[in-house]
Amino acid sequence: MAVHLPSPVASNRWTRRGISVLSRDSSAGIAFRDGVFRSARARTGPLHRLCRMSVAPLTPGSARPTTLRALRDTGHQHRAVRTEIRENLLHRLRTGEERFPGVVGFDATVLPHLERALIAGHDVVLLGERGQGKTRLIRTLTGLLDEWTPIVGGCPINDHPYAPVCPRCRRIAAEQGDALAVEWLHRDARYGEKLATPDTGVGDLIGDVDPVKLAEGRTLDDPETVHYGLVPRSNRGVFGLNELPDLAARVQVALFNVLQERDLQVRGHTLRLPLDLLVVASANPEDYTNRGRIITPLKDRFGAEIRTHYPQDIAAESALIRQEAALDGAAEVPDHVVRIVAGFTRLVRASPSVDDRSGVSARFAIAAVETAAASASRRAAVTGERHPVARVCDLQSVAETLRGKIEFEAGEEGRETDVLRHLLRRATSETYRELLGGADLGALTELFATGATVETGDLVPAADILDRIGPFTGLADLLKRTGAEDTPEESTRGHAAAAVELALEGLYLDRHLTKEETNSNSIYRT
Repeated sequence: MAVHLPSPVASNRWTRRGISVLSRDSSAGIAFRDGVFRSARARTGPLHRLCRMSVAPLTPGSARPTTLRALRDTGHQHRAVRTEIRENLLHRLRTGEERFPGVVGFDATVLPHLERALIAGHDVVLLGERGQGKTRLIRTLTGLLDEWTPIVGGCPINDHPYAPVCPRCRRIAAEQGDALAVEWLHRDARYGEKLATPDTGVGDLIGDVDPVKLAEGRTLDDPETVHYGLVPRSNRGVFGLNELPDLAARVQVALFNVLQERDLQVRGHTLRLPLDLLVVASANPEDYTNRGRIITPLKDRFGAEIRTHYPQDIAAESALIRQEAALDGAAEVPDHVVRIVAGFTRLVRASPSVDDRSGVSARFAIAAVETAAASASRRAAVTGERHPVARVCDLQSVAETLRGKIEFEAGEEGRETDVLRHLLRRATSETYRELLGGADLGALTELFATGATVETGDLVPAADILDRIGPFTGLADLLKRTGAEDTPEESTRGHAAAAVELALEGLYLDRHLTKEETNSNSIYRT
């Protein structure tokens, strides 16, 4: 499928989704397709601007060479993938540049081990429970490759023009000599990935005979009838294999053959392909160490086994939630609400009622914050609030809607929601004590001593809560401690109501107030 680009758009975003992006400037003879930059003449015109905006900055000077002779004339040096990664990583370590963008909470634990493995040139296995950012970490490795690299024109496995390895490229290199066509591949296109499943076959990873080529008149003895799988097609790049233990034993043997022996065996064809790639796999520790799930030769092939983990403190957990939660255009979520969700997630992971072998994914916390924001947006739509802000009451539905993301111990059947609600109350209490433990809330409790009541709920607007409470001594300190005083002016009332509701819930959990729950609302009183 090809999509023509009439205006500047994010080409990389399309190619990562498996869509072939093709755009051409007829005056300049330039095209970008599937991550490959092709140029026939000078790099000018609208497509040049498109590539600069959405793909990668083009190097200054003359157009990239398009033949083998022109490439040699530039003095280009061929570097192996592991050498590229090693040298680029060492450069970033020296200059302090970011090495693994978007990876949170691993700076002092996982990343130093990974950096040593990459510098050593080792294939890597990342061991960790679900939702620990293993795939995210693997995908950042392409950022350590050279931005652009030359390949033989039309090569299915991205052969370097100086050293082609597939039968097709060796044949045309011998025929064309210095006129061999050269194309340029961006580093974003030098990545392959597969989620291993029990039905994954050798053809998916390694390759199979192409019936179309046979129909064109080629014979089974012709090595060019082979249709390469994902691993060979990731040649001169990074290949990520998720859930490695789920591969059948025969597929593991085939993968080992490619990585160790450099033999690619397809339907009787044995091709000697010295593939140049870095393989990074992920696995659950229990599956990986369970005898019989991984064949010993393949396990021995990986040079480094690195354990990942969930964020080790509340600050890292909160930062991860903020980074990953899709809140664009939704309600605002105060920091204390994110802090409650982060603490809640950590309590769920530590609970004896939860199966710790399966883990509690970071996606649980992300979904919880998104659910709270959605609840606030729903309230705004129903009540007419103009600037919705999530509050403690918006977290009450989390226990029911997200319990399916948790695997409980067998003895907790039927009690899942109660367990989650109890842990949510604990997280709320801990956040209240951390933020408001030293605050003077005497004036707030005195309001209830006169018989006042305050009703909150997921459909109670912020204005109703503030009108019911009214101004009281210590309100400014309450807003300061929860960060509400630094919020945009248009949403100040929403943040103020969220801070007051945190105080009310905390006073209730500390037994200074009582709470009566009616339908979806809560009424606080003495």
